[in-house]
Amino acid sequence: MYDIQALYEAQSVADAVALRQAHPEAVVIAGGSDVLIKLREGKLAGCSLLSIYGLDELRGVTMEADGTLRIGSLTSFSHITRDPLIQRHFHVLGEAVDQVGGPQIRNIGTIGGNTCNGVTSADSASTLFAWDAVVELTGPDGVRQVPIADFYIKAGRVDLRPGEIQTAILVPRAAYEGYRGHYIKYAMRNAMDIATTGCSVNCKLAPDGTVADVRIAYGVAGPIPLRCPTAEAALRGKAPSREAVDAFARSVLADVHPRDSWRASKAFREHLAVELARRAVEQSIQLAGGAV
Repeated sequence: MYDIQALYEAQSVADAVALRQAHPEAVVIAGGSDVLIKLREGKLAGCSLLSIYGLDELRGVTMEADGTLRIGSLTSFSHITRDPLIQRHFHVLGEAVDQVGGPQIRNIGTIGGNTCNGVTSADSASTLFAWDAVVELTGPDGVRQVPIADFYIKAGRVDLRPGEIQTAILVPRAAYEGYRGHYIKYAMRNAMDIATTGCSVNCKLAPDGTVADVRIAYGVAGPIPLRCPTAEAALRGKAPSREAVDAFARSVLADVHPRDSWRASKAFREHLAVELARRAVEQSIQLAGGAV
């Protein structure tokens, strides 16, 4: 059915690293929702595959001693959405990945595969950017941690070094404690479609009701997911008001860089960026206990 030269199955993380070194040309396959499509289309004809699907040690969500949320790279979207720790501390990630494809894709697709693809339209990516996530990579030189903003290099390329595999996504306690957020995906259909634009916002309110902090990130607003520091600075420290929210939303245009494509024009994506920012920050403020 598929034109595959060889299939290597890792038995442990250490084994996966060794196989990566021995067969650097092999394509890593986890859930397979993207790799198998490319194989079927002939884009990977004659390739070798390195399967890490059997590594249960890379599945699940746990909390480390310092409060860091650890999401194993093989955790499926469906498990992320239902996980109690995600629902309690990081509900917006479950909200975002629950909009990936359809049920079958969410049952097999993994958070690691979604981020290692390096595509700007990944539904998890903008939320992970907005929550200062860190990518854990394991390779021949041991474990290293990379802020997700540095993990994405350019469209379709991420900072995976020879012999490395992604083993976890980490969300530090300081990045989620006291924050509430909301993700909005705009697509031509409500299901089984990639985002025309995706916007993720979170905020934390001060005791006096002002915005102590706000973070906003987009997918499909540039070649890689991106944050909007200009907009964040425009709202931080302000009282939630219609004027402040409108100024915040307009400020995103200083940082987004959408392009014309067959899916949408640059002008339409800029319009979406402003409108989604307005809606997402209003919802985040309300979830945090405030009002606009």
